[in-house]
Amino acid sequence: MSFDDQSDDELVRRACAQPEAIGALYERHAPAVFRYLARRVGPPAAEGLLGDVFVAAVAGRCRVEPHASGSALPWLYGIAGNVVRGHVRRSRPRATAHADADVVSGVDWDAIDARVDAAGRRAELRVALAALGDVDRELLLLVAWEGLSPSEAGRVLGLTPLAARSRLHRARTRAQAALDVTTSAAL
Repeated sequence: MSFDDQSDDELVRRACAQPEAIGALYERHAPAVFRYLARRVGPPAAEGLLGDVFVAAVAGRCRVEPHASGSALPWLYGIAGNVVRGHVRRSRPRATAHADADVVSGVDWDAIDARVDAAGRRAELRVALAALGDVDRELLLLVAWEGLSPSEAGRVLGLTPLAARSRLHRARTRAQAALDVTTSAAL
């Protein structure tokens, strides 16, 4: 049976009875999920974690409800976020809790550096992102980098659409304030 002509919603609905529907979601969304993982843990670790995301998707296929957007990406990014957190917990030594902007859990600074247009703003961007809490930073990155709507990003993080929009606005405001402070300090 071919799943190619079915929407993500249809595949998610069929996945409980037909686990091979997850394979069609893999074909569609593995590159996006890999990029999501690679930006957070680096490409080498992302290669191994990508399989873990889809193994978890197969395991959780009967509990998922299709997203209002019709896309399976919010669900898959939610799983990927859990996989990243588990990976970071397992790979980080317990005794090293840093408040340094260079050591922010789950952020691949090389990917951020590559995305910043002006090389001179890298340090400022790191400070701005480090000024945000984990959830707010993840929300901002899901919208800005992954291209999710605030509602979809909120679902990934377990937030209502209203809460996601509100937190995103506050995160953008705090990040901009941190950028403004570092810019004025440099002058």
